[in-house]
Amino acid sequence: MSAADDVAGKQSAGLRQFSGRILLVGAGKMGSALLEGWLRLGLDAGRIVVLEPMPSPAISGLAGRGLSLNPDPRALGAVDVIVLAVKPQIAGEAIAPLVPLVHATTLVLSIMAGRTLHFLSAATKGAGALVRAMPNTPAAIGRGITVAVPLRTDAAQRDIAQRLLAATGAVEWIEDEALMDAVTAVSGSGPAYVFLLAEALAQAGAAAGLPPALAERLARETVAGSGELLHRSPLDAGSLRENVTSPGGTTAAALAVLMGDDGLAPLMRDAVAAATARSRQLAG
Repeated sequence: MSAADDVAGKQSAGLRQFSGRILLVGAGKMGSALLEGWLRLGLDAGRIVVLEPMPSPAISGLAGRGLSLNPDPRALGAVDVIVLAVKPQIAGEAIAPLVPLVHATTLVLSIMAGRTLHFLSAATKGAGALVRAMPNTPAAIGRGITVAVPLRTDAAQRDIAQRLLAATGAVEWIEDEALMDAVTAVSGSGPAYVFLLAEALAQAGAAAGLPPALAERLARETVAGSGELLHRSPLDAGSLRENVTSPGGTTAAALAVLMGDDGLAPLMRDAVAAATARSRQLAG
């Protein structure tokens, strides 16, 4: 058994054995990805409550498996974990009716972009343990990465947060919340940079004379396959790049442009700096 299989097995066992009650607030793309991951790992649907004003047919269908959909929050009783997966613009109005549910032992886990621990603490009246997390869109296929920062959590609460977040991919923990702006710029926004690379590569192939459909297929499969190789290989990205590059060859000619003084590296630094600055602005 591989290390990844061992970790996945432990995550699955941990969720199957979880005896608490989870309230998921918001079941859009990211909320649904979390929910699907939890159920895939064996979490009992009867332990999940979902508040979502426009549930998808798939979410509605889970009510037949014991999941509680859109009950009156005032009638919920005790919940152990509240997962906030709504858009940050409606965070205040979404949290307000939940405040009576938040007690000293409640874990509030937020995946809302830009909403700080200070905001979450104020919105929940200073009660409960808090975890702020930043996932990314590959979570939809179980290949995301999430960075989380805790406040007032004990070991058990951090463990359940880890298990819930790991249902959609890898998880990293930090202690300095100020790093979350750079996290957002690198991994939160990062998938868009990769998709842009595939777009630009396809356009360049078409400009070089390839039929557009073939150029798009080559770019898509090359980016996807290279990402999978990077995922599986023990080598770092620089070593993998060097393995493709023969001295004086075609790859070296292209990299002389991409690695020039005005090439990809300074552009990426500027892009990440811009995203980091914008994240700080949005967080206030």
